[in-house]
Amino acid sequence: MTQFNSILVANRGEIALRIMRTARAMGMTCIAVYTEADAQSPHVAFSDRAICIGAGPVGDSYLDAAKVLAAATEAGAEAIHPGYGFLSENADFAQACQDAGLTFIGPSAEAIALMGNKAAAKRRMIAAGVPCVPGYEGADQTAKSLQAEADKITYPVMIKAAAGGGGRGMRLVTTADDFAKALDLAKSEALAAFGSDEMILEKAVLRPRHVEIQVFADASGHTIHLGERDCSVQRRHQKVVEEAPCPVMTPDLRTRMGAAAVEAARAIGYLGAGTVEFLLDESGAFYFLEMNTRLQVEHPVTEMITGQDLVALQIRAAKGEPLGLTQEEVTLTGHAIEVRLYAEDPAQDFLPQSGPISLWKPAEGVGLRVDAGITSGQEVSAFYDPMLAKVIAHGATRAEALQHLRAALSDTVLFGPVCNRDFLMDVLAHPVFVAGEATTSFIGEYFDPLPQPEVANADLALAATLIYGADQRALAQLADIPAELLGWSSQGVLQARMVLQAGGDPVTALLRHSPDGIRVQVGAAQHHLVQQGDCLRLDGLRVDLRNHLLVDDDLYLATGARMLKLTRLRAGASATAAAGGGEVRAPMHGNLLEICVRAGDQVEPGTRLAVLEAMKMQHEILAEVAGTVSEVAAVAASQVKAGDLLVQIEQDNSAQEAKI
Repeated sequence: MTQFNSILVANRGEIALRIMRTARAMGMTCIAVYTEADAQSPHVAFSDRAICIGAGPVGDSYLDAAKVLAAATEAGAEAIHPGYGFLSENADFAQACQDAGLTFIGPSAEAIALMGNKAAAKRRMIAAGVPCVPGYEGADQTAKSLQAEADKITYPVMIKAAAGGGGRGMRLVTTADDFAKALDLAKSEALAAFGSDEMILEKAVLRPRHVEIQVFADASGHTIHLGERDCSVQRRHQKVVEEAPCPVMTPDLRTRMGAAAVEAARAIGYLGAGTVEFLLDESGAFYFLEMNTRLQVEHPVTEMITGQDLVALQIRAAKGEPLGLTQEEVTLTGHAIEVRLYAEDPAQDFLPQSGPISLWKPAEGVGLRVDAGITSGQEVSAFYDPMLAKVIAHGATRAEALQHLRAALSDTVLFGPVCNRDFLMDVLAHPVFVAGEATTSFIGEYFDPLPQPEVANADLALAATLIYGADQRALAQLADIPAELLGWSSQGVLQARMVLQAGGDPVTALLRHSPDGIRVQVGAAQHHLVQQGDCLRLDGLRVDLRNHLLVDDDLYLATGARMLKLTRLRAGASATAAAGGGEVRAPMHGNLLEICVRAGDQVEPGTRLAVLEAMKMQHEILAEVAGTVSEVAAVAASQVKAGDLLVQIEQDNSAQEAKI
């Protein structure tokens, strides 16, 4: 047995906070590490002690094992919990913890190293009799050899980083002609993310479900599973929605998949929490995908249907205590569904967002859980993954859980960086998801491309009225005007004109007081708003106005169904459109990995101009116009800020004229 009473959590955000809550409930001292960019994070405030380990970039902070270990020594920590991401699956870090006399709350360094390399892991699973997807996991990593192996497998083929995870360093290739470019991109992304560009190839299983089994093992070798999670709803191999149990699971299939997962863990002498991931095809056949040697982002759905605290089980296993749970004692009750709330703009190809949070108001309710690591006033940094929170709902049935979750999302308010809340609501309302029929191709089939969001005239009328009301209240305070005289002059009723922008072209709203409220004209549409006590009615219907917030000339509006940001354009101001397609600016803070053009180059719409790494992903920056590169204003391997000029393109006049 190993005893410890203090834990340093080598992570940040929601997972750091979630781990510390359980650790504190077990009577342990909680130590946080943080960066200057995370100084206002809730996990820092919650901890018993917090130590700063850097300015912001992950390479100089959360991924710097020496700084984390130095913090543990300074704080007198006895154990380290890595959470997920960062150093959680770094075998060298696990070994360094052991060498420093610290208990690493996770599996052995040997198990992490083995399963962290997809090629080695697949070879071990094949030897253990675990079903695997046909592919190539050999040592010859030349582009020519990999191309030949892909041709032999036959397309479509999946390229995967052997040391990777989370969708990084992964590309789906459908034809031989596309292989070389996809391989280059995957290798570059993998090298930046994991320090290794070793690749494996697998025959792409089309339209599968992504089903994973939660396993647990104690120091005596007693290994069990806690059922499965369906993680099929993904975008670019990043999970978006997870649920437990899997909608198509049968008792027999669960028994067989569970047995395979347990055997996978036993085959490597596993300890603690792990997840064995499988692809499940339409015939019911399943294939080993990978093993994550850590706690998963989506672990709350398992906790909600089993009643087990997985972090508490991890801590007990790390102490050498028995799990105290047999396979027969594991029961699954009801259904749980989780969504991930990201700071990203679905309308801009899910581009990650950063900036201050003006208001964070999570939902509350029975059967609802929100795991978040943010607070109002906090800055969302471009240095880290854009996931901000997880919203999880439990119900007696899948339909009940889904109903609870949709209601919870409608009550969730995040004003500031654009987020994917409304996209998640659309996903949960889609008939295919409601029927439990979503596969890994679901988002690609039904949400690619996404329709451009349109703001309804009624919402514009509501926004104009709210801004106008704020103006009138401010005027009353400044000029001491009685409330009954607001909106009136000696010539009669005043008419206000307001120009609003909500992502598209500016829209003009005309507001006019009437004896029974305010009349608002937006385009050809007329709307009537009236205040009745605390209730606002729009065209006779009660407005579900959960929250709104006016910050300077920006109005944030959450109506339950949609969350909007509208900007008031004052006289003399121009729309917030980009300076023109010829000016290419950084869409966010990040590391400029590559500049792909030089001054004098001819480009067409879609030409790759640069590659920017931000929020743990690589983003290709493409030309929007045809023309000649007149200036390259940035250099590769440098940090850039959102809005920095990267490339200037002198547009082709003939193309402009043709467009006009």
